[in-house]
Amino acid sequence: MGPGGNAYFRVEGGELIRYTLPANTKTTFVTRANLTPQGASQSLRIRNYAFSQDQTKLLIYTNTQKVWRLDTRGDYWLLDLNTKVLKQIGVSRPASSLMFAKLSPDGTQVAYVSEQNIFVENLATGDVKAITTNGNRKLINGTFDWAYEEEFACRDGFQWSPDSKHLSFWQVDARQIRDFYMINNTDSVYSKIIPVEYPTAGQTPSPVRIGVAEINSGHITWLALPGDAKQNYVPRMEWNNASEILVQQLNRKQNESNIFSCNPATGKATLIYTEKDEAWIDLYTPWENVYALDFRHYFRWLKGGKEFLWMSEKDGWRHAYRISRDGTAETLITKGNYDVMDIRLIDEKNNLLYFLASPDNATQKYLYKTRLDGKGEAVKVSPAAQVGTHDYSLSPTGQFATHTFNNHFTKPVTELIALPRHTALNEKESIQAKLASATQPKTTEFFKIKTEEGVEMDGWMVKPTSFDATKKYPVVFYVYTEPWGANVHDTFGVSDNFLFTGNMAEEGYIYISIDNRGTPAPKGRDWRKSIYRKIGLVNIKDQALAAKEILKWPFVDADRIAVWGWSGGGSATLNLMFQYPEIYKTGIAVAAVANQLTYDNMYQERYMGLPQENLQDFINGSPITYAKNLKGNLLYIHGTGDDNVHYANAEMLVNELIKHGKQFQFMAYPNRSHGISEGEGTFEHLATLYSDYLRKHCPPGPR
Repeated sequence: MGPGGNAYFRVEGGELIRYTLPANTKTTFVTRANLTPQGASQSLRIRNYAFSQDQTKLLIYTNTQKVWRLDTRGDYWLLDLNTKVLKQIGVSRPASSLMFAKLSPDGTQVAYVSEQNIFVENLATGDVKAITTNGNRKLINGTFDWAYEEEFACRDGFQWSPDSKHLSFWQVDARQIRDFYMINNTDSVYSKIIPVEYPTAGQTPSPVRIGVAEINSGHITWLALPGDAKQNYVPRMEWNNASEILVQQLNRKQNESNIFSCNPATGKATLIYTEKDEAWIDLYTPWENVYALDFRHYFRWLKGGKEFLWMSEKDGWRHAYRISRDGTAETLITKGNYDVMDIRLIDEKNNLLYFLASPDNATQKYLYKTRLDGKGEAVKVSPAAQVGTHDYSLSPTGQFATHTFNNHFTKPVTELIALPRHTALNEKESIQAKLASATQPKTTEFFKIKTEEGVEMDGWMVKPTSFDATKKYPVVFYVYTEPWGANVHDTFGVSDNFLFTGNMAEEGYIYISIDNRGTPAPKGRDWRKSIYRKIGLVNIKDQALAAKEILKWPFVDADRIAVWGWSGGGSATLNLMFQYPEIYKTGIAVAAVANQLTYDNMYQERYMGLPQENLQDFINGSPITYAKNLKGNLLYIHGTGDDNVHYANAEMLVNELIKHGKQFQFMAYPNRSHGISEGEGTFEHLATLYSDYLRKHCPPGPR
């Protein structure tokens, strides 16, 4: 939605289109001609864009390249919306090297990162000033290293002060972090070493500090956060006003969070708020869009900066609180035995907080509202008749919203609505009017399963097309099981197997997925954190005991039980095959962590503690520990260029299986990263390998 709240913008046909509400009137706001640089034959391809605060300038992001997960490096152009003059920003820098360019609040300057340094460009004169000059691969200014990006969603590493006179920025010192070496053997007759600064579990984290640079003088003041920088993380920062910055500091175990009020002029840091958890403190959840290109505001200010909104699980559920800027007063906004999945709008004018939640069904998602002062109860806003998963983009005023809906038998549909009554702006274009054409045959069944230990879990299942309850069918389990993902969502396509080359139901497979304890379902803190220091045990036992109950179903063939997963799901597949070989007869593990000590410190230490203190927990949870128990058919797949779960895992596991005389099938994809997507023919090869192996070792069809 646009800043005024009565319009939204979309990139269509290479142009920027404005839609004005409530009539949804379409006008071309920026044409291809406006986006064509002088002397060029082609217009710019918009990857992202941002308006200046006064709406007179448009900053355009284009020609992008990937940095780890996202294409956060590229070129920026500035379009003056009054004069239609288009000019490139950072022309003296290498092509596609600019990151996170942001206009100053007063619209006179633009700041950006290039090659680990920060620059400020004066829009009137074109003069460029280097705010930092010491940046390199290991000393990173204004952005982050691999671990901060992957595990804290930290990418954009600098912010303008509200008065446009200062920049605050992170500096990551990765000079003491050892490089993990990936080897490219295919692009030359000589191998090429590709280093990635990567702190594995047990390694001391990179020290991080926050500087505040005065633009005119270039003077940098470093915020004086207490404690050893090597034993703390600094994942969040936000300006309140020109004289205050709030900063969140997490200890290395990530079970204590401190918020400091910092003076940008002196660097003094005053502790205002502390929270502790026996397990870990989540910064965000997978329900949130952590893979957005845009910077997200984590401190959301209320009452003109006198209070801020903050999320916490300290009462056993993930709730929203309003906290005074000095930390002395605190109000619980959302009350009850449910989790706030994400915030959608803070509407101070109407004393409302709009948020996503699903108190009654952990597989779904709905819009709720409650009083922002904490004196009300949550009220469901989403239509009661539309059962499934909803999402919303609300206008800043809370007057309009785009509303999307889907479930396991309804394709995603979208409408424009007016709030607070949730009425469609155009009945002919409403979700209700689209439902008939969006509804598909129901092939996915949702169910609950309770284990002999009394743990109840959600699951989905797709039965064979011509299901005969008197026959027995093979079961393929799809798993993830770790704190970073849940599989059982009431969404369209949730039960599709993207790697299978045919139709599993038509060929005669039962396809099942179950979410165990420790997965990030909205079932409260205890559900999610029961896995603390027990990854590889609690999650694996829950899955196996659920499978045991499913084996009691008369139409399940106990001799044809398969399991597969990717990344953490690959790890779970290995653990299930090795720890419960009597249940799982065939497994396909992709990009799995075989040894927890090889994975990064931020993730593994958050959930498992420190290897220096409880090494045995890491051993007990690692598949490699149980590899000697393999009895069934195992296909193990890994990319040699995986910067996330390193290929070293594969070779360690292969060695262990060889040592114990275990036969298995192994496929290494040269130079492919964690998604195994690069290279011509890769996906087709992977899908064929996967499907042929499954059909051979876990044959489909009734018996």
